[in-house]
Amino acid sequence: MKIDILVAEIGSTTTVVNAFQGIHSEQPVFLGQGQAATTVLEGDVRIGLENSINDLQERLAIDSLTFDEMFATSSAAGGLKMTVHGLVFDMTARAAKEAALGAGAIVHMVTAGKLRRTDMKKIADSSPNIILIAGGVDYGERETALDNAERIVDLGLSIPVIYAGNIENDEEIKLIFENSQQEVYIVENVFPKIDELNVEPTRKVIQNAFEKHIVHAPGMEHIHDLVNETITPTPAAVMNLSQLLYDKIGDVLVVDVGGATTDVYSVTEGTEAISKIQVAPEPVAKRTVEGDLGMFVNMEHVIEIIGEEQLIKEGHDLANLRQEYHSIPKNNAEKSFVKRLAEAAVMTAVDRHVGAIRYVYGPSGRDTLAQGKDLSNIRYVIGTGGALTRLDNGPDILKKIRKEESEAKLLPTGIPKILIDHDYIMSSLGVLACKYEDAALKLLEASLGCSLITEEINPALTSSQ
Repeated sequence: MKIDILVAEIGSTTTVVNAFQGIHSEQPVFLGQGQAATTVLEGDVRIGLENSINDLQERLAIDSLTFDEMFATSSAAGGLKMTVHGLVFDMTARAAKEAALGAGAIVHMVTAGKLRRTDMKKIADSSPNIILIAGGVDYGERETALDNAERIVDLGLSIPVIYAGNIENDEEIKLIFENSQQEVYIVENVFPKIDELNVEPTRKVIQNAFEKHIVHAPGMEHIHDLVNETITPTPAAVMNLSQLLYDKIGDVLVVDVGGATTDVYSVTEGTEAISKIQVAPEPVAKRTVEGDLGMFVNMEHVIEIIGEEQLIKEGHDLANLRQEYHSIPKNNAEKSFVKRLAEAAVMTAVDRHVGAIRYVYGPSGRDTLAQGKDLSNIRYVIGTGGALTRLDNGPDILKKIRKEESEAKLLPTGIPKILIDHDYIMSSLGVLACKYEDAALKLLEASLGCSLITEEINPALTSSQ
């Protein structure tokens, strides 16, 4: 069988392939999905990819499968690893971190000020794929970023460096890296003025550097031979689609529960009232990644959050589950266990993502301030990832993401619509949208059961709500 497009998602624990037909027509179709365990430990992720394609063929009841185009997303072997180095933590360092996370990176290290010897050792030990240097508003402080660049070039690494700091340093940075093995990208300042974030240019460059330079896992270099279109960090693909959704239907919150992490994406400007009392600017599009909240790789961290005694009291046989647990649940006991873990992961991840009201006291009395991301205006909460799309309690979990009376958290104040990525294809569509935006949005409508124009929800797909 020949199809238009195959999209591979090479994750930390599971490799998924999604098949699409009719991409050039008015009615593109999602044909089906195959999945298998990711084979990083076996030394070659191609094995898991081939197994997932075989699984797809079995599901479609076909003997062979060919395709015109193949896209891919990857978060195998930890995904895109970065270190970020700025001037002041609450300003340029935080802005640079927001850009890195929004581009789909796992940020292993953030520093503020001049790098020390201990910092240099941590950078070398973390083996980042990309290093991001920022620091100083435009035409402000210059020396810290230049000093950090000189220290980083002395490490002799052969990985890309992105500079997104004071514009006055651009030419100096080029000279510092001129004779090094490192390719340097000069980008617009992530923090050009006080209280102004400018993260989108850096996000785009990080994604370009990812595709051009990065080999993430054993066998990934051969994936490039198979893929004739874009390779994108999986979280960046989800962010791309979240931003397209924002343009179509308004303020959105997307929660992606995976085997290794739980990612939360919000695209919203928040309310005018909260923006007036914000202590620091927040990006319109924000991603947080919780590396300790996974359904498989980081299962033990989630167990600790809930409490072993509580789980046993609820009837979960932890001893047996720990011995027989699979990345894809095999029986009712495992499914019930993952449901409980997913609920804890979602609520914890959203709690870490959202901002809150703070009260400070001074000579004039109590002042009210807001710190962090304002989700008050969120209209849609969307669930994706294996746990939320494959288990029947996904909508029930997401319904809990709303503000309670007298709560200080800046959670949605209305009753947002709950949507589930039933086909589990959001990340695939995020990378597909790089070339076929209209087709990707039509396929997303079918998966969500919701028209992005009329906002009419298909009751057949949302009966559990």
